[in-house]
Amino acid sequence: MACAGLAGWPWPPRDPVCCALLAAAGLLLGLYWLLSRRPRGLPPGPRPWPLVGNFGFWQGRGGSRPLSPHLLLTGLAKVYGSVFSLFVGSRPMIVLSDFEAVREALVSQAEVFSDRPSVPIVAMLTKKKGEPTLPDPGVVFAPYGPVWRQQRKFSHSTLRHFGLGKHSLEPKIIEELKYVKEEMLRYGKDPFNPFPIISNSVSNVICSMAFGRRFEYEDIEFKTMLSLMSRALEISVNSHVLLVNICPWLYYLPFGPFRELRQIEFDVTAFLKKIIAQHRDTLHRENPRDFIDMYLLQVEEERKSNSESSFNEDYLFFIIGDLFIAGTDTTTNTLLWCLLYMSLYPEVQGK
Repeated sequence: MACAGLAGWPWPPRDPVCCALLAAAGLLLGLYWLLSRRPRGLPPGPRPWPLVGNFGFWQGRGGSRPLSPHLLLTGLAKVYGSVFSLFVGSRPMIVLSDFEAVREALVSQAEVFSDRPSVPIVAMLTKKKGEPTLPDPGVVFAPYGPVWRQQRKFSHSTLRHFGLGKHSLEPKIIEELKYVKEEMLRYGKDPFNPFPIISNSVSNVICSMAFGRRFEYEDIEFKTMLSLMSRALEISVNSHVLLVNICPWLYYLPFGPFRELRQIEFDVTAFLKKIIAQHRDTLHRENPRDFIDMYLLQVEEERKSNSESSFNEDYLFFIIGDLFIAGTDTTTNTLLWCLLYMSLYPEVQGK
């Protein structure tokens, strides 16, 4: 009867709704087949789902709690071997899970594996403000190559000129420590959160090299910038913004953390661009005050001899951002952990 019923259907179907449904079903099946195919040459691994890839593997099944990533990857290594592949969205990811594979990649093939992957959320925050010729501006996320080596070499030598890694930086740190002590003593025996004080002090040491000055802890612009950077980092790793790395178009949604992140990006950009403009207007070529002055002088020199140089104010903007985001957050958290351990083990302070 079922066959008889099907035989009675008109073919090809003439109902526009039926045609649309069949076309949509065919399109979805085709997309599923195309997007779930494993490209040739990739190591073995679980079959990805369209659009989300293997993202579902991180979630628990049957109501169970999600596995920790390291446990999940260890389990997959037992199934697929020490070198296997996963997909984050449509992006392939190769997992190395034993010593020999890691050594082969990072030691024997170091030149090949020195690059960093292009993270969609980082690309969204950087590429549209840089010149079209810049692949990934800055130093931290820039691709390994001649431009990265050139920018890193200049940045490292210039920061060392202003004390990085030398004893000459110690007086600036000790001076900032005085302000830290003053701020902490204001609370007396009352409990307080040391995060903003430590973050301000670390940022001020960076400011002394990058901007040639320190900011008062109550400076409105300074407090706002640090708060925005901290908030941007928080929502980039602890909110739905993470999904931008799977579906980049989500970045442009006009609501929620997506809209908030775009506003933070705009405000931080305005602050740093203002600092760079002030340095440009007061630049003293015979007496550079800080990293920004040195970079602006390098831009002028490069323009005279190399019209295609990677040195420009857009790149300077991203390097300054790298210094703050990469330097402030890591150093602040390290110092906070030190304070916590000294509080838990006061006998260590006696040493």
